[in-house]
Amino acid sequence: MGQASPPVLIFLAFGFFFATYNLVSMIMHNRSIGKLVYDDLDGEASFDPVIQMPEELKKPKNAKMPFHVALTATDAPYSKWQCRIMYYWYKKKKDLSGSEMGGFTRILHSGKPDNLMDEMPTVVVDPLPAGLDRGYIVLNRPWAFVQWLKKATIEEEYILMAEPDHIFVNPLPNLAQEKGPVTNIDPIGNSPVIIKKEFLEKIAPTWMDVSLKMKNDTETDKAFGWVLEMYAYAVAAALNDVQHVLRKDFMLQPPWDLNTGNFFIIHYTYGCDYNLKGQLTYGKIGEWRFDKRSYLRAPPPKNLPLPPPGVPESVVTLVKMVNEATANIPNWDTE
Repeated sequence: MGQASPPVLIFLAFGFFFATYNLVSMIMHNRSIGKLVYDDLDGEASFDPVIQMPEELKKPKNAKMPFHVALTATDAPYSKWQCRIMYYWYKKKKDLSGSEMGGFTRILHSGKPDNLMDEMPTVVVDPLPAGLDRGYIVLNRPWAFVQWLKKATIEEEYILMAEPDHIFVNPLPNLAQEKGPVTNIDPIGNSPVIIKKEFLEKIAPTWMDVSLKMKNDTETDKAFGWVLEMYAYAVAAALNDVQHVLRKDFMLQPPWDLNTGNFFIIHYTYGCDYNLKGQLTYGKIGEWRFDKRSYLRAPPPKNLPLPPPGVPESVVTLVKMVNEATANIPNWDTE
């Protein structure tokens, strides 16, 4: 493993245990509060690892708990067009029945204003010093939150950490509750997460520190890859004695989740590739496809073709929502 300093060695032992045994720890952690579920195929019982919200923590009926929507972003065209679509759907869903969405901030960690400053509320923060992210731009995310929390005036008690490639498919209430001992490491990343502002203020510096330590150790970096910063958040939350209630209906990810149903957020991180018979060809470019990475240097064109018959409703809805946004956002083709 090399000559890492003692604090890093302690962390690495912690981190690799989580990476290797996270499924086991999920089941053990939730055994006393989870629920038995049965496999329809073989009838065997297992424990559902999703934590149910404790009764004593449920909010009173009709009580409003607005949360601030915050997403980190860069000034690259790829980030900008996703932010514009995300903000469009935030505005569409914000005031609908059932929504508790409050204000909105794009946290721009490019260090200078861009051409979307007048389109959506934006706070400019500094990127990490040159070279510190070692080409892993997501490391700027915890540092961006640290700066924003210090300089911004946030009226809401809660914050939703969101990402540019999120689309609000249904009005989002405040699903947040935090409770738990430091020994519990939640099987989550940092987004989407709704969290009390005071807790995020505690977690963010630890999250940044843990992320940098993980990235600077070759073996840890290799083991966690592109999800490194997500695991770092889970560890930072545990170290600050914050536990998350997990919700299956918080977010869906096409093409793997087939229906939008009662989900709140579409996360379109995966490419959607299908043949003309509506069959998924994941890993192979399809005769029909939607993949955000096809539009790294410029926004997608308006009126993308809809998927062929047989493609899951979640994918169809995603493309329809992208098309609606691009048709209504002024000067869409502006980078």
